[in-house]
Amino acid sequence: MSALPRLPELLPAENAEALSRAVAGLEAPALWWLSGYAAGLAHARGGAHAALPAPGAAELPLAAEPQAESVPSQRLSIVYGSQTGNAKRAAEALAAEAEASGLAVRLFRADAYPLRELKDERLMSFVFSTQGEGDPSDDALGFFEFLDGRRAPQLPQLKYSVLALGDSSYAKFCEIGRRLDARLAALGASAVLPRAEADVDIDAVATPWRGELLGALRALQPSGLGPARATVTPLRRAATPKASREAPFVAELLANQRISGRDSEKDVRHVELDLAESGLHYEPGDALGVWAENPPALVEAVLAASRLDGEQVVSLKDRSLPLRDWLASQREITRSARGVLAALAERSGDAGLADSLAVPERTAALLGELPLVEALRRWPVEWDAQGLVEALKPMSPRLYSIASSRAEVGEEAHLTVDVLRYAVGEGIHVGAASSHIARRSPGGSLRVYVEPNERFRLPADGARDLIMIGAGTGIAPYRGFLQQRIAEGARGRHWLVFGAQRFASDFLYQAEWLKARKDGRLARIDLAFSRDQAQKVYVQQRLREEGRVLLDWVRGGAHLYVCGAIQMGKDVHAALVEVFSTHGGLSREDAEAELRALQQAGRYARDVY
Repeated sequence: MSALPRLPELLPAENAEALSRAVAGLEAPALWWLSGYAAGLAHARGGAHAALPAPGAAELPLAAEPQAESVPSQRLSIVYGSQTGNAKRAAEALAAEAEASGLAVRLFRADAYPLRELKDERLMSFVFSTQGEGDPSDDALGFFEFLDGRRAPQLPQLKYSVLALGDSSYAKFCEIGRRLDARLAALGASAVLPRAEADVDIDAVATPWRGELLGALRALQPSGLGPARATVTPLRRAATPKASREAPFVAELLANQRISGRDSEKDVRHVELDLAESGLHYEPGDALGVWAENPPALVEAVLAASRLDGEQVVSLKDRSLPLRDWLASQREITRSARGVLAALAERSGDAGLADSLAVPERTAALLGELPLVEALRRWPVEWDAQGLVEALKPMSPRLYSIASSRAEVGEEAHLTVDVLRYAVGEGIHVGAASSHIARRSPGGSLRVYVEPNERFRLPADGARDLIMIGAGTGIAPYRGFLQQRIAEGARGRHWLVFGAQRFASDFLYQAEWLKARKDGRLARIDLAFSRDQAQKVYVQQRLREEGRVLLDWVRGGAHLYVCGAIQMGKDVHAALVEVFSTHGGLSREDAEAELRALQQAGRYARDVY
């Protein structure tokens, strides 16, 4: 970044230097937010002018912070921890409604919240998601470390509320929200209302929770909630794109090509989509959300197993559709749901199933192993159409890491899709979205939107080195990374560590990576193909083997990226701890601490699913 312009009559030299260091490496959204923050301070201190961001400029979803004397009793700080964007959306919806009700609102991603201010807070709301088997989202790791640690302050003055997001197909449903609620209470804080827990149908819980919370907050204010005070700088929203999660863009399919070999056990597709006229923009590291429809054959199998008429109309939430349509596009039917198993236990009187549902780990195992149609066949009971629809989870979009850069492909987005197929019971079962994509031919279409991934971004400094660790389709974002860095003329080195089953059939985008290596665009490439020898080899073993070099790169300023399945991410993290400990002369605890520091600094990013 170039030096700040000199304003000797307004900005002393030492302040200019400090400011220059503070903003070094920040991207446009953060800089626009800072401009609003400064304007808010100027207004609160009586300045005559307030600089505003350029119209339509992208912004972080944060408010300029009001001064402590500005209606402190009505200031609500909202903190969210989000892995895939759901908690962020729920927190933004709460912020908008709270601000419209007259509250001064501050909205923070968990890793951006100023922890030193927690001791002075009076009113807070938390929206936290649970990842995998009871883990916090990556952006909430530092927040929980602080809250669970010895430095956490007592909070007798704090009134709080918690919206916990989770997936009931996992044993530790909403675990992070529960942990947060318990810890805040242990620190002396008092809940404004009981914790709310939302499954994948988030709005069914979040919408009434917001209304109840605002009612409770209104009761806390001596004169209720009225118009926002003029001394409070309001939240400013980024311009709404033409297409969104709620209103997806119908994108034409340009290509759908299998890129795994004939002998591969996997069917991996390279998919290209036309986003022209969509208003959608993405950065390398973002994901594309895809709304799918269930396989027609599976819809008929579910109807047969439940012995129901697909033409029977079911009305739910002011919407009436034939049962077949509910099953085709509105409900998850590739996997079982907790509600279905509970209904099967009750209607069948099966004591063994009821006992399993009383143990979260056994319930999660059933949900993970037993497709819906197999559950309906195993426990044949009498169903009614309304009861079946209500027991099933709503259909949710699937997120795929974008495997391209707009600097290379223009108004397109490329995906790398593993078409899920597995055998259980009487037949072969498939994944909803991946099979939906596989059935589409060029000229067809997909309903899509962009899901930003702010914590999986390229460094602003093109001289930084990148270590890109991935397995299977986890290679997708790195294709976009390399395309972007080449287009920008970045000087930093690139190191790919990639794993899959077999070199001959599963080395995805092999020709592109080998060309990049030959052209000097890829400084190193280390491969781990688990099935090419008697003893399986995985990427974490390559990291241990090259640990000395890896640590040298990191200590030299390299950014670490990990993309792949949740278990792979855990195995890689354990290997990194070992590398930092062995080659850095650190205890295990200090190695963990250094990795956490890298994560909080944005130099260790994970995209695991």
